[in-house]
Amino acid sequence: MRLSHNRGDIESILGFRSKKYTGCNMVLSFIVGGILTIIFYGILFPFYSLGKFNLINMFFHGGVYQRSIIPYFIVFFSMWTLAILFIKFQKIKLQKKALNLNILPSDSDDFVLSQTTANDIINNLYAAVDNPRRFLILNRMERALANLQNIGRISDVAETLESQAVIDEQYTESTYTIAKGFIWAIPVMGFIGTVLGLSVAIGGFGSVLSVEFSPDKLKDSLTEVTGGLAVAFETTLIALVAALFIQVILTFINNYEEDFLDSCSDYCHKNIIARLRTIGSEDDLKY
Repeated sequence: MRLSHNRGDIESILGFRSKKYTGCNMVLSFIVGGILTIIFYGILFPFYSLGKFNLINMFFHGGVYQRSIIPYFIVFFSMWTLAILFIKFQKIKLQKKALNLNILPSDSDDFVLSQTTANDIINNLYAAVDNPRRFLILNRMERALANLQNIGRISDVAETLESQAVIDEQYTESTYTIAKGFIWAIPVMGFIGTVLGLSVAIGGFGSVLSVEFSPDKLKDSLTEVTGGLAVAFETTLIALVAALFIQVILTFINNYEEDFLDSCSDYCHKNIIARLRTIGSEDDLKY
């Protein structure tokens, strides 16, 4: 069965424009993040309505006494980031399938890659995959083989593979930019919630001092003050926990992708560099 990018790519399957290699379509991740946020609050709401679980109450407008929207933003940006990482993970899995392809001829043990046989490998690529250029490793190989066909120098082929590997690594690293930005923004939103909560608490202290001495009135005023302090600390807490959790997942995905890139380099060496033979100068033959 031929490897198909359109039938295996999660973005294409869902009808969205597929980003290059392991890049993530922001529109799709935004929608998925919104759906995850709704599901998250849908699960918590029955417990929140009981009003007995402070750990759950902090995700709803900052608790019982305040009306802060900061927790909603923290949850949404967290879910959006998780959606980006999930989509990237699925796309890396698809890209790795190309490493299982046997693109060498049936007599691969004796096969020698040269300027004249490079076209055989290119034909095998297009026979095994619908669109090889949508796969990082196959695109890299096709460029190197085209260089071999046109120029025929081993050193040039090796340089092409090396330079393309650098370009691919730079691109894959750039696909984490938005996710890393969100991980930075989530704690900042928590600190904003802290500032808002402290401002409520400080304002509440003023009202406490202005209240005529009455145990009941004093109790109500202090309740509002402590409510503001709760918002200050709770929003920071959920923001820091969310950022830590997402950072761990991002590190795992990043390592998974780095292992894939290393495998691509090994694949190119095994199937291209190690089999190169060409008629050229002594420098080429010594490479």
